[in-house]
Amino acid sequence: MAPTSTTTTTTVNPMDATDLPPFPDDVPMHPLLVIDYALIKERNPEETERLWTAATKLGFWYLKNHGVDEDVRGMFDMGAETMALPMEEKMKYEIGNEGLSFGYKAAGTNVIDPNGTLDNAQVLNVAKDDALAWPAQARRSYPSTVNARMERTIKPFVERSLAVNNTLLDALNDKLGLPRGTLAQLHPREEYSASEARVLFSPPVVSRQVISAHTDFGSLSFLHNRLGGLQVLVPGAESWQYVKPIPGHAICNLGDAMAILSGGILRSNLHRVMNPPGLQSAHYRFSLVYFTRPGNSVVLRAFTDSSPLIADAVMRAPDPTKYETGMTAFEWFTMRVKNQRMANYKGPEKWLASRGTEHMHTQVAVGPSSVY
Repeated sequence: MAPTSTTTTTTVNPMDATDLPPFPDDVPMHPLLVIDYALIKERNPEETERLWTAATKLGFWYLKNHGVDEDVRGMFDMGAETMALPMEEKMKYEIGNEGLSFGYKAAGTNVIDPNGTLDNAQVLNVAKDDALAWPAQARRSYPSTVNARMERTIKPFVERSLAVNNTLLDALNDKLGLPRGTLAQLHPREEYSASEARVLFSPPVVSRQVISAHTDFGSLSFLHNRLGGLQVLVPGAESWQYVKPIPGHAICNLGDAMAILSGGILRSNLHRVMNPPGLQSAHYRFSLVYFTRPGNSVVLRAFTDSSPLIADAVMRAPDPTKYETGMTAFEWFTMRVKNQRMANYKGPEKWLASRGTEHMHTQVAVGPSSVY
């Protein structure tokens, strides 16, 4: 479904990047553990234990001292430049309806609830494979604003994000009792994957969902926000709570792949994105994420043969079959992306297949009013 106009441009107020109102303190918030990346790199045992707590209890945490702030500023600038292009130019790079996500996604092309309500977010996804292969093209072409910054902005952001996420995964690998490097081997630089850098842009619309409740597709997400809007559904809770953006702190969370591979030990938690709260709601919202996902050929199944800890978790699970998907990472990702596109919408059941592991198991218990 294409936008109604082929000539519309997006005007981005520079104030939205540099002079934003504060996050309100009168909304429900959930405090996340703050993990010091510098200590994780040193394999500090106390900090590693804090990371383990965050990864197994909620699957979300703040990350400080990650060293990527300068690259983040450049990526936000690149996103603003791209979103300001004429719509007809951006639509040359639209991601399509076949289950891939690299390129540009126009507003109104994804479904955000079982009733077929359309989203209002524009998205630019740049494949890890294209950033690392530059100036060669690995997966697809991109707008001129992307190409102009691939070498000096996008590639450094991808490289540093990879280093951060791989370090975190190595720490979790050891805590899971897996042989050294097991998780790293599932995320090789050389193999094509769905790993990507994403800039998401949404206009100020009060009380509007930007992204509905879901768990993330892959392994580890590395998120940078300037405005609020991210909400988590804490296990056992019946209402959503905001995650407050903190300057200089990224927000990290685990995805489906880690939940499956670990037999449910690591948590891929439900979250959604609403329009920013309070005075922030009057501003355009940019967010930036690097998604680390397994190589396309990786079969998503629990490592029961490699870790007694994981084997025991699967044996005790109420539904062990959810940790033996029979699908590759490519098939899993394609299913989820395809089923959220409006062009493929065939009713609530198919749409639910785009929401992820925990959503399919909790949406009835939690209820439509709080989840959707």
